[in-house]
Amino acid sequence: MKTRVKDGVHRFQLKVKSYANSYYIDRVAKLEELLARNLASIQIDLIGIGELPADTALLIRSVLLRRPPATRLVTYAHSSLQGGPVLVWLMGDVRLIRDDARVFFRDTTLPEDERSELVEVLKYHAPKYRDSYASSHDPEEWDYVRVLELINEFLPVGELAGRGLGVPLLRQFRLIDNEKFDGFLASVFSKSASALTTG
Repeated sequence: MKTRVKDGVHRFQLKVKSYANSYYIDRVAKLEELLARNLASIQIDLIGIGELPADTALLIRSVLLRRPPATRLVTYAHSSLQGGPVLVWLMGDVRLIRDDARVFFRDTTLPEDERSELVEVLKYHAPKYRDSYASSHDPEEWDYVRVLELINEFLPVGELAGRGLGVPLLRQFRLIDNEKFDGFLASVFSKSASALTTG
């Protein structure tokens, strides 16, 4: 889908769907192109009930971290989010969510001893690959541990994993703030108006 411009905000749609690796590869490339344009603001619209693979969520996060410092990022969850998309949503300078949508992330399936070892190891290098015949743990779960570690910078994962988090709770953690977004839109409109009067 093409980027749409509405009220000075460039919109970028990211459909969250299962088994869509080629779709995500294409969207990451388009997102990099959009960020390279040095725009004042970009809104990522997250829509759909699937789950991003943890590695894809980490990839999108790395792309967003490289955005120009002046580019303001708005993330808008039009659907409930689970797992990897939660991390993408949290990357926004301003976060919006549909009033009746929820945020959910499960705990990792790794045993406690392996989990604590991985958290330490992931800071420096990838953990040793365990043969799938010798271990029941999917290597994707190692990436998911990193996703949880990053979500934990915003929300207490240990206490909230496995719970559907609604708007009131997200507001308590100051993750959504409509007044902040209203102020942001007002500044975008004032810049647009001054550009028209001086141009």
